[in-house]
Amino acid sequence: MYSGRLIFSQLMDHFPHKAFARIVREYSGDYKVQHFTCKSQFYCMSFGQLTYRNSLRDIINCLRANENKLYHMGFRGGKVSLNNLSNANMKRDWRIYSDLGKVLIDTARELYAGDKFCNEISEPVYALDSTTISMSLSLFPWAEFRETKAGIKLHTLLELSSSIPTFIDITSAKPHDVNVLDRIILEPGAIYVMDMGYMDFGRLYRVAQGGAFFVTRVKRNVKLKRRYSRPRDPEETGILSDQVVFAEEPASFEKYPTVLRRVRYRDPEEGRVYKFLTNNFKLPANTIAALYKGRWQIELFFKWIKQHL
Repeated sequence: MYSGRLIFSQLMDHFPHKAFARIVREYSGDYKVQHFTCKSQFYCMSFGQLTYRNSLRDIINCLRANENKLYHMGFRGGKVSLNNLSNANMKRDWRIYSDLGKVLIDTARELYAGDKFCNEISEPVYALDSTTISMSLSLFPWAEFRETKAGIKLHTLLELSSSIPTFIDITSAKPHDVNVLDRIILEPGAIYVMDMGYMDFGRLYRVAQGGAFFVTRVKRNVKLKRRYSRPRDPEETGILSDQVVFAEEPASFEKYPTVLRRVRYRDPEEGRVYKFLTNNFKLPANTIAALYKGRWQIELFFKWIKQHL
């Protein structure tokens, strides 16, 4: 309790009630629902997440132990029971909570609107990657991954200045990561940082044609031909070369029929050499390397999801 009110009730004051009610009406979430509404369902799941409950039964048992406080916590939609919560999670339209997530993400992004990735970059910077989540094949047969295992891929576009995801797409684990580039709405001027798994000349050219920039690593089997070397700043440490290149193989050049920039960088801590490919010719070579290093934030984001959600 604080100031006469329960902490959970105070947290729910920040919940966008009007937006949620509009979304529920849009998908008829409470159609023919007499007691356990979508709002009560959300409150139950939020309570479980915030108090680290281990299961639906654990959530219900904890709420029932505080039954005399439920009204003051905001539960106004009838009796909270395991059957009601389980049925709601199974039958209600998932798009309600997908759209709610987008509303909350937009609200969170406003808090970081003035933040930048670094002083040299005023444009938004995004990291694109995916993580595989193992699942039960008997419960999720549509997500077949291996003979005895199911799995999904969580494709995520993370804004590096705020560590907030702006795009999430869930697919089965089998399709290749690069396919998600076809579903992303590109933001002109933005910089997209990806690992070598997304290196596809045709799709990268689409990014460039959309007025956006990309930074990725060069695959070993990709043949690039140097056109000329750019002058290097003596103050830049770790930069081995900064070159203007183009795809040597005719099939690759047909997909990306213009020049690219290749930066070779030696990490001073590991001693490892990296080759980066980008269509941005204005940023310093060290900034290109720093952009790729910043991609590690999305790995931390995936680690946080798997540990806490």
